[in-house]
Amino acid sequence: MGVTRLKRKDRKNKTVSRLEVQFLKLATNLELGSRSAEPKHSQIAINNAALAKASSAK
Repeated sequence: MGVTRLKRKDRKNKTVSRLEVQFLKLATNLELGSRSAEPKHSQIAINNAALAKASSAK
């Protein structure tokens, strides 16, 4: 059986929907106390602490 090619509109929809799913996965809110909370030693937590310290020093 031959491989069928998607029409341009369908290829665009496939790409857009894939990117939307990726964006929604990245944009999920982390709630306090949830299992997905940021670990204490993660780089993001370290950066946030440094930014908070710098902004409080002004």
